[in-house]
Amino acid sequence: MSTASTRSRRAVAAVATGAAGLLALTACAGGGGSAGGSSFSFLVNQENTTIPELLTSLSEDQCKAENDAQPLQVETVPQTQLDQKLQLLAGQSALPTQYAAGNAPALTKELAQGGQVLDLQKTLTDLGVIDQIEPAAISTIEQLYGGFNVLPYQYNIEGIWYNKQILADNDIDVPTTWTELTADAAKLQGAGVQPFSASGEQGWPLTRLISGYLFRDLGPDALQKVADGEAKLTDPEYVAAAQAIADLGAAGSFGQGVGSIDYDTAFNTFLTGKAAFFYMGSWALANFADPTANQIGSENIGFMPFPDVTGGAGDSSQTPANVGLPMALSQKAYTDNTGKWLTCIANNYGAESLSEADTISGFKVNGDVQVDDLTALVQDRIASTQESVLWFEALFNAKATETSQKNAAQLVTGAISAQDFMSLVQNDLG
Repeated sequence: MSTASTRSRRAVAAVATGAAGLLALTACAGGGGSAGGSSFSFLVNQENTTIPELLTSLSEDQCKAENDAQPLQVETVPQTQLDQKLQLLAGQSALPTQYAAGNAPALTKELAQGGQVLDLQKTLTDLGVIDQIEPAAISTIEQLYGGFNVLPYQYNIEGIWYNKQILADNDIDVPTTWTELTADAAKLQGAGVQPFSASGEQGWPLTRLISGYLFRDLGPDALQKVADGEAKLTDPEYVAAAQAIADLGAAGSFGQGVGSIDYDTAFNTFLTGKAAFFYMGSWALANFADPTANQIGSENIGFMPFPDVTGGAGDSSQTPANVGLPMALSQKAYTDNTGKWLTCIANNYGAESLSEADTISGFKVNGDVQVDDLTALVQDRIASTQESVLWFEALFNAKATETSQKNAAQLVTGAISAQDFMSLVQNDLG
């Protein structure tokens, strides 16, 4: 598994954007046309082309018999009009066979409560293909949607990528605890090496560190408790997580001018060997596979989970993840032929996605698909993950999400305190 392939830039752009704000991209795939029956209707936002292309490819090959019985019918809608379209179709009991999960999980939850969403846990179990979905993907979906209600046509894990050569040159072992990581950062700084690369302009690469600390310290349900009103971000133990990241910033671990560093510059800093650590999702594999961008060489890149916090209730086996392009199916439009389509997708989409679009999905990969070593590493991590966690803003409303990401750079530069940062976000949560 050492053959690197050229990655789909369309897919990469969708993934990277999804990571920056998944709630804005859950509309990237779906179903369209009339409800149920003669066609496998599929409504997809017009900005996305990868999934329709892959399903079309399956319809012409592995799923040809299923397509003959229930032809794939692709329809598009601008993403900005998706929610309105879904609500209109739901009101008419005319949701298509397969449809986008909407611009926020709340819409899918609402449709599920109204009996409009197919229960995939039961359906895929009855079809005998539930084992073709990675447990980590199901765990992520359940946390976001309150049940296994969408298909993971794309699946991303997150963690800390590191420069092997820099660590070796400075006699540093891969850290497994937060204490080790911060000590290593201080050692690197003393040697004139920038410890972390991060985009303060984007904000979310910094807030991902806050949630990483929270999950390791307080456990995987730390932010669910905030969403449920059982805890507040202003509680001392939550402020402590923001303070831990602020301390990294105060020590200079993110380098100069982090607030003005954009997404591409953060990548460039790491891939030109100017920083040792880089928190990012598995969509970064596309950047790593680009020999023009990657000047340190893929063989010099390693991946580590967010480290444990000593005495914490969580642990590094719990992997931060997101499903960038989730889609639901209509309960009312479901037929035996739809079940055959689902079975074929479950058995074949994982390999099709990896071999044809170079994207990792939440479906297991059947067959021999050659990938580079870093992709294999990510696949192994996904396969070994039984429990996933989300990210800082995953359960926030739009206003709190904006406040969080807009103020993240000020937190690490000391412009605002950890207490003030958490208060600003909590106030917008209501």
